[in-house]
Amino acid sequence: MYSSGKQTYAQLAEIFFCSTKTIQRMLDKVVITKNKEFFSLAVVIMDTTYFGRGFGVMVFKNSRDGVVLYKQYVRYETNALYLAGIAEISRRGITVQGIVCDGRQGLFGLFDDIPIQMCHFHQIQIVQRYLTRKPKTQAAIELKKLTLKLTKQTKQNFVTNLDNWYLRWSDYLNERNQSPKTGKTYYTHKRLRSAYLSLKKHLPYLFTFEQYPDLQIPHTTNALDGQFANLKNKLRNHNGLSKARKMKFIDGFFKA
Repeated sequence: MYSSGKQTYAQLAEIFFCSTKTIQRMLDKVVITKNKEFFSLAVVIMDTTYFGRGFGVMVFKNSRDGVVLYKQYVRYETNALYLAGIAEISRRGITVQGIVCDGRQGLFGLFDDIPIQMCHFHQIQIVQRYLTRKPKTQAAIELKKLTLKLTKQTKQNFVTNLDNWYLRWSDYLNERNQSPKTGKTYYTHKRLRSAYLSLKKHLPYLFTFEQYPDLQIPHTTNALDGQFANLKNKLRNHNGLSKARKMKFIDGFFKA
């Protein structure tokens, strides 16, 4: 009723005719049981969510059965922690056949022997941050429109469309201005250029799922993002929890 439902300490105290302190003591005594049985093969979706400054949880979930394989509390999201998480999963005898992630800089180079899929929606968000929700120039409008269709295109179609966009707008994209103070030149359309280069940089990882159809690799981290949203919705019913009690709630939610 407390963790899966929406009942607060006060509501539970009223239901069971006792004080909120009694409810707290009873919940504090609960021992969280963690998952100990896992599939031997996994396609790992991994991401981090935060519950305030310097308090986050990094989660590794098997897309095959939806079970969270491992989690760790973190102050900051780092590549070293992701690498350690995958190493821990492997140490438990689980073969990691693929990874789905948000495209964090430097992350792809850490797993040379494991196919990595860049989340399509994270890529769309990156482009949108550069171009804004309502881009003004025609080149930016077309690039954003192309990116929004990412989830519905094959690699061949997307590459062709992106190359055609570049041929159409290459001169505009490479325009430079000169600073009157320093005399140095700089790109006129920096944000548009950054959006395009982001797509080019991540292109080798955007369609990994096509290369390994037998692994059924998801092309987004949605399965984990949805779980994060559900957890935060449940925690909103229990505002004011101490960090220790919040961590226990999260432990019970993920059972990992």
